[in-house]
Amino acid sequence: MRLSWNEIRSRAGVFAQEWAGEGYEKGQTQLFYRDFFEVFGVPVRRVASFEEPVKNLGNKRGFIDLFWKGVLLVEQKSAGIDLKKAKQQALNYFPGLKDAELPRYILLSDFQTFELYDLEEDEETKFALKDLPKHVEKLGFILGLQKRTFKDQDPVNIKASELVGKLHDALEDAGYVGHDLEQFLVRIVFCLFADDTGIFETRDLFLDLLETRTNEDGSDLGGWLAQLFQVLDTPEDKRAKNLDVDLAKFPYVNGALFSGGLLIPSFDRDMRKRLLEACRFDWSGISPAIFGSLFQSVMNKKERRAAGAHYTTEKNILKVIQPLFLDQLRSDFARIKARKDNRRRGELLAFQKQLKELRIFDPACGCGNFLIIAYRELRTLEIELIRELRNYQAPGGQQELDATELSVVNVDQFYGIEVGEFPAKIAETAMWMMDHIMNSRLSLEFGQTYVRIPLKKSPHILFGDALDEDWESLLPAAKCSYVLGNPPFIGAKYQKPKQRTQVREIAKLGRSGGTLDYVAAWFIKAANYIKGTKARIGFVSTNSITQGEQVAQLWPLVLDQCKLDISFAHRTFAWGSDARGQAHVHVVIVGLANKVDTPKERRLFSYLDIHGEPAESVHTVISPYLFDAGGLSNPHLVVRETSRPMNGLPKIVIGSKPIDGGYYILSEDEKAELLKSEPKAESFIHPFVGSREFLHGTERFILYLGEAAPAAIDKLPLVKAAIANVRDYRLGKLPPKGKGEDDVKEPGISSRALADTPRSFHVTVVPKSAFLVVPEVSSERREYIPIAWLEPPIIPSNKVRIMPDAAHWQFGILMSAMHMAWTRCVGGRLESRYQYSIGINYNAFPMPPVGAAALLKLEPLVGDVLAERDKHAGSSLAQLYDPDLMPPELKKAHRALDKAVDRLYRAKKFDGDRDRAEHLFELYEKMVAPVIAKASEPPRRKSKASAG
Repeated sequence: MRLSWNEIRSRAGVFAQEWAGEGYEKGQTQLFYRDFFEVFGVPVRRVASFEEPVKNLGNKRGFIDLFWKGVLLVEQKSAGIDLKKAKQQALNYFPGLKDAELPRYILLSDFQTFELYDLEEDEETKFALKDLPKHVEKLGFILGLQKRTFKDQDPVNIKASELVGKLHDALEDAGYVGHDLEQFLVRIVFCLFADDTGIFETRDLFLDLLETRTNEDGSDLGGWLAQLFQVLDTPEDKRAKNLDVDLAKFPYVNGALFSGGLLIPSFDRDMRKRLLEACRFDWSGISPAIFGSLFQSVMNKKERRAAGAHYTTEKNILKVIQPLFLDQLRSDFARIKARKDNRRRGELLAFQKQLKELRIFDPACGCGNFLIIAYRELRTLEIELIRELRNYQAPGGQQELDATELSVVNVDQFYGIEVGEFPAKIAETAMWMMDHIMNSRLSLEFGQTYVRIPLKKSPHILFGDALDEDWESLLPAAKCSYVLGNPPFIGAKYQKPKQRTQVREIAKLGRSGGTLDYVAAWFIKAANYIKGTKARIGFVSTNSITQGEQVAQLWPLVLDQCKLDISFAHRTFAWGSDARGQAHVHVVIVGLANKVDTPKERRLFSYLDIHGEPAESVHTVISPYLFDAGGLSNPHLVVRETSRPMNGLPKIVIGSKPIDGGYYILSEDEKAELLKSEPKAESFIHPFVGSREFLHGTERFILYLGEAAPAAIDKLPLVKAAIANVRDYRLGKLPPKGKGEDDVKEPGISSRALADTPRSFHVTVVPKSAFLVVPEVSSERREYIPIAWLEPPIIPSNKVRIMPDAAHWQFGILMSAMHMAWTRCVGGRLESRYQYSIGINYNAFPMPPVGAAALLKLEPLVGDVLAERDKHAGSSLAQLYDPDLMPPELKKAHRALDKAVDRLYRAKKFDGDRDRAEHLFELYEKMVAPVIAKASEPPRRKSKASAG
């Protein structure tokens, strides 16, 4: 962890105010940059030097104002001096620098303006001193964060997927559905691909057949396709002698893609037109990874949720395979290429042997996207290697080596397991397609024809459930190099009974294992699979496994029991898919290796913008919460959910949970309509406040009838109707309010039991006095989660947490930077928003080691915060705590409160959220130590005197 961006922006604002109007180069430069680097929490003397001597043009000697070797060169001028000359002066220093010293960034400044040049990305940023807080992210390299760009998917692939999607829709509208539709589309896509990439020897062979031999009305198109599929499945020497000459031109394609009976659709004019549109598209630049997108395109949303299928762009696949193995392989290859001695050729051959021996395994391979892209990258690297070998002239002038004979990387080095028969077939087919692409590339590179048709070697794709299969029998772990992929993300509440059982059995957590996301089972099984080997793991997951209560359930099993460490990780970013109806999820990527085999430098990719590119930083240890844990005595420490406060704070609870299908909940208009007909119902209607109403000041209401006399309700027909609707909803006879019959759900046991008392809520919380409210979900943009007091007759919903009769000092603790540092570090998230958990955020939060008198001293400062809020009574809490709208005086009051709370924890000033979180982890470790010690004590044997 480093300073948060909120902290850095705040420091940048103070820096800009303090240096406004200054600008004397000779006397103030060093002081200016000392303060400037402190904005980022980095002492400038630790990384850079002032007045660095260097030769510039000619034999002259110049002095760089500030120089950070390999990173940054600063040329500083007095206020008002033209920075164009400063840039040229900075560039003039480059010839006098060694290659390793050349900086990536040039920063020019006259104290009041800045110009930053990123020489690698060819980007420039210009801004005024006062705007520094808005541009601090561009200076992230000061924190050790380097911008990392991953190649995005070629848009041509998305276009191709859309064309096939349109064909799918036309076929489906005609009543052609299910397995036959899926298998038919795979065969068609293969033909489209083969037509433009040389698998069919004559280009546009498939297109010509359809255009010239089929009727425009599409009436005979199905018959022609049926014959073509048979031809593609039959070796040339076994075909009929009187076979149509146009069909006989097509080659035999092994691999069982075209084997087996298949119902062929009846085409009409429009369907033929859709197919021809797809044929006329140029498929030569298409990646076989489109098969994954194609598969997702033909699935509906409910099927995607049930399968946990979120198909991946190439860009996101590279985020896994590059830090997992590709970056290291490329680095090793570059080192070998740089050799100039006679050992170079031997090392190149040894390196190629290493590539041949790699075994890559995706235990949730879907349509094979990860395997396809990994294979392409290895073949690309091998082609570069072959080029180096062919350039090598052996003694005696021996003939050039044959490139085709030197190619050794093949599809049989790749393994996968897939629960669906259709995508498993797609994965196998797509690997062959990629193999053909790479063979064509090899042929073009060296001017030799190199094909592998008919197909001889195959990828090892097992059709089965990976959580039930024995991975060792498919690929012994000792031979496996890397386990990677994108396992199903299904959350606990969406899991089917079998899936929940699988998670419990693999995690061995008893009944509690059902609270883990489905993806956790893949992490645990993979960790046990590679335990004690040199294999490594790189998995994508929803970010839930690195936040909240799941951390304590999952990571001790993976890191401690299996003796693994996190070797690299991507923090939360938005997942992308090339398919229509693409999934919208927030994910992390976690790389794992055995402790003894984990690189010393652990790579962490962080996203300031979850839709943007990451900044890469290097650490000695990465915590399960995906922050730098180098300063912790136990970097694998996890925070466990607890049902009661461990810290001496009073208990907080969730608000009312009606389980009413919405029939007790009223909008303002519905309330007015009800009271217009039944004014005596007014005493039963209460304001109903959840997170949205609390933060944004909107209104809704709820009927609360818990204490109402039956005689009073009997006179209110509309209220009685609401009660009847709630009963029927709980019995599964009625859909939620405003929904259709298709939304009627089979009720659970608890819901049916509640139907016996339809006036009651599932959870009833009706405060009798003022109560403190914490919203369950709050934007991650806010520096503080807004909390406040509410009063009866308001009824809180289960979307808020409440503390009855809270003291002002308790508000002060919860609204402090210390509590927010804890929340950001260990709390759960909904996508990226804070999701406040009672068991972790509150019950496990370490309180300062002080008495009641010290805590009471916070109350005047809390009063200042509340007074500043009162000055803006017309603003909602969401507006007051919006980082762009927050009133300066309110922020100032919070800063004073933060300092006071910090001092309760220790006298030494905290250097931002990182420092606070590390301190809180130390306190937490001490807090739970007695509990752990007690739990580990053997049970005492009863004495004879007490045994009876």
